[in-house]
Amino acid sequence: MGRRLVPLTLDNLSDLPQRCRACVFWELDPVSGEAAVRGGTAALEKEGWISAVLLDWGSCGRVVYVDDVPAGFVLYAPPAYVPRATAFPTSPVSPDAVQLMTGFIAPGYQGQGLGRVMVQTVAKDVLRRGFKAIEAFGDARWKEPGCVLPADHLLAVGFKTVRQHPTYPRLRLELRTTLSWKEDVEMALDRLLGAVQKEPVLRPL
Repeated sequence: MGRRLVPLTLDNLSDLPQRCRACVFWELDPVSGEAAVRGGTAALEKEGWISAVLLDWGSCGRVVYVDDVPAGFVLYAPPAYVPRATAFPTSPVSPDAVQLMTGFIAPGYQGQGLGRVMVQTVAKDVLRRGFKAIEAFGDARWKEPGCVLPADHLLAVGFKTVRQHPTYPRLRLELRTTLSWKEDVEMALDRLLGAVQKEPVLRPL
């Protein structure tokens, strides 16, 4: 099984799930986001956001392919690039953290260690850029896949609540540079991005 992990760019944006290609939930503030959807410009706004972040900060996502078939993606950026984050009651994201915006692994590819592979790359990238943690807003009432990751899964895989809220707590995963860091982070995000799995099936690469 051939696997490739590729930075998200405008060239491979079309390889994201259809519902995600023109989603600007995180990329725009609530008012601008609703206006873009109503005006039919959400896809252009998504492209503009990715282009701007790439030019200013660098890669803000990864797409994973299995035998050249898109199997999942993860999107992340410093909070300054995520306008929607300020609308959450538990904002702001800590300045020493990168925000895990959203992520997804297609059902047919869960349990194959793809989340682990993506997180290895993301975590190394985040640490290389001088950040100490990954933070995310969790959905405490999560019922189905959406733009906000389920809080229960975040907690179950090692995230700690840094600000409580009945619906949208803010959680944090420290990127420790100790030996235990690697296993903790890889397993945590592998389970999280798989979403429906409570225990990961980690297979050799």
